[in-house]
Amino acid sequence: MTKTVKIKQPVTKRLRISAISYLNTAPLMWDFEHGAQKEAFDISYTLPSQCAASLHEGSADIGIVPAAAYTTIPDLVILPGVAIASRQPVRSILLVSRVPLHKVDSVALDTSSLTSVALTRVFFSKWWGGARTFSAMAPDLNAMLESHDAGLVIGDPALRVDRSQYFTYDLAEEWIRLTGKPFVFAFWAIRRAALQDVPMDFDLASIFQESRDRGLLPANIAQIAREWAPRSNLSETDITSYLTRNIYYHLDPECLEGLQLFYRYAQECGALPAAPAVSFLMDRAVA
Repeated sequence: MTKTVKIKQPVTKRLRISAISYLNTAPLMWDFEHGAQKEAFDISYTLPSQCAASLHEGSADIGIVPAAAYTTIPDLVILPGVAIASRQPVRSILLVSRVPLHKVDSVALDTSSLTSVALTRVFFSKWWGGARTFSAMAPDLNAMLESHDAGLVIGDPALRVDRSQYFTYDLAEEWIRLTGKPFVFAFWAIRRAALQDVPMDFDLASIFQESRDRGLLPANIAQIAREWAPRSNLSETDITSYLTRNIYYHLDPECLEGLQLFYRYAQECGALPAAPAVSFLMDRAVA
């Protein structure tokens, strides 16, 4: 079920954005770092799990919300149209194992993740069979595999894994193969209480959609690749391919179907509580 929310009462105040400090968010942040919105918001960068925590505690107004966190943070409203999703292998969400999947008994789970942890539990519960021992760990693959059969790593560390050395399972690829649906990892959301601080002529949905669109322009993707290559230890070609082929930045109807299916499966296996209705911020131009 989905519903829309209208902004009612305007108050002028700079909104606080909590963004994720991974390569895959760089196109979404284009206007906030290079364009017209650079001075309009207060922006901080952190890990996905901490981004969710900032929204929950009220130290951020808008955040890139891990899909799993939407089930536990009350009164969030989704900014429509924008997501971090995948319609094919994503490359940056990996279960990495020393042994074949059927021999995995213990799994270390990246503490910077929420959605991927829940998705891993769904896979083992629904398709991969049997109970496993799960432990939360920092995303250090060597340390993970010293004490566990497999480790879940996400984001930029996953992109740097030498997959020829391990058994690896791309979680988006597995989800799509088993369900036929895209997978949604995260989306923009705003706290309902923060809506009172949004002026009536401030079209938040368009601001975030247009930043995404400009960030995905070929010239800007090339600039992102140049800037991120030295710090990510990836080639510009690899970065360009990842951002334009592996990540899908649209929260379209098919992605929403995949999101709802994930919520259903995660609740069924006890990985997440029941998800609330998916509530969207209504575009006031058409409201």
